[in-house]
Amino acid sequence: MKVLVIGSGGREHALCWAIAKSPLCDRLYCAPGNAGIAALAECIPLSPDRLKEIVDFAISHAVDLVVIGPEAPLVAGLADLCEAAGLAVFGPSAKAAMIEGSKGFMKDLCARYGIPTAAYGRFDEPDAAKEFIHRHGAPIVVKADGLAAGKGVIICHNENEAFAAVDHIMIEAAFGKAGSEVIIEECLQGEEVSFFVLVDGNDIVPLASAQDHKAAYDGDEGPNTGGMGAYSPAPVLDESLTRAVMETIVRPTVDALKAEDRPYKGVLYAGVMVTTDGPKVLEFNARFGDPECQPLLLRLKSDLLAALAACAHGRLRDVSLRWHDDAALVVVLATRGYPGHFAPGSHIRGLTDAAAVGDDVMIFHASTALENGDVIATGGRVLGVTARAPSVKAAQALAYQAVDRIDWPEGFCRRDIGWRAIARS
Repeated sequence: MKVLVIGSGGREHALCWAIAKSPLCDRLYCAPGNAGIAALAECIPLSPDRLKEIVDFAISHAVDLVVIGPEAPLVAGLADLCEAAGLAVFGPSAKAAMIEGSKGFMKDLCARYGIPTAAYGRFDEPDAAKEFIHRHGAPIVVKADGLAAGKGVIICHNENEAFAAVDHIMIEAAFGKAGSEVIIEECLQGEEVSFFVLVDGNDIVPLASAQDHKAAYDGDEGPNTGGMGAYSPAPVLDESLTRAVMETIVRPTVDALKAEDRPYKGVLYAGVMVTTDGPKVLEFNARFGDPECQPLLLRLKSDLLAALAACAHGRLRDVSLRWHDDAALVVVLATRGYPGHFAPGSHIRGLTDAAAVGDDVMIFHASTALENGDVIATGGRVLGVTARAPSVKAAQALAYQAVDRIDWPEGFCRRDIGWRAIARS
């Protein structure tokens, strides 16, 4: 098979790494890719927002499967354009991807179909949002409605913080058009977990669970980011809770989308809060999480490409996935200043030494480029140092051993990835 992966992040590097291992893969392209992906695939200089050019490339190169990594091209309708051109595609339609593209749509869908989630209100006017906050008090959560690269959620501990969050999103336009509407919702208490499934429109195949670390700094301090590290599996999600998530959240959501003429095909990612009242959905994403994808795929024994192709062709009923019993953990290295202002262009050294820590260590590139043979950082989250071992604690030790071999003074990372799982052990 000829495969085209869309995207340039750590998630896409992990997808390319897993797809390249498949005996079904004859040729692998990635648009646009990065310095790490270039070792696995032919990188095509096409931005994910150049939808028509991507489709034209896939047709002219007889691509058998297009795998869409990021959310923006999904919401923009890339999967629809691929299908209209007769291309097999892994990823939901624009109508189905609205479950991530609009948090308000997602909340309303849950309300209509009785899917457990936090109480909420939707507002397109700041004063009305603030009045809702005043009536309900704090702690409370303020969310930009649209896509905000994982940073549009602000947890507010008092009313003044919540008022400031509304101003930040709606008046200061911190997230652009994504903040033209806000969702205000109750602050659920519990433990958050990421739950992934493959969906082919009808059938569902669960993937492994994971837990992300959103805050920028140790101890879950600092601003929200796109994710500073993750591990899989999530110990909090035992068999009983897994069944509950499938029966009360995932299956009803897939059925609801189908009932509303938005059949879902691709990977569905449910951000779930495990509360004393059972699991409740915080958000849905229409793609693999980043960085959760990295440890997830390091644990996958089965052929990923075969599973993605089966999903695209409506044959998930024939798929059964096998997993390593080991845990896996990723530590994200980011440019200093992220998620605020940072300076790209710094040089990264020591990657070969870091990878030599062991066969169960992978360094996934997220925002890198090659410049005269050197690897340079081009964005905020830059590398995902990922390790697999018999326990989260052992995977953590292995990952940080590799991190410490990387020579990049302009970078930083959290030093406590995996703390919650280790505390439970």
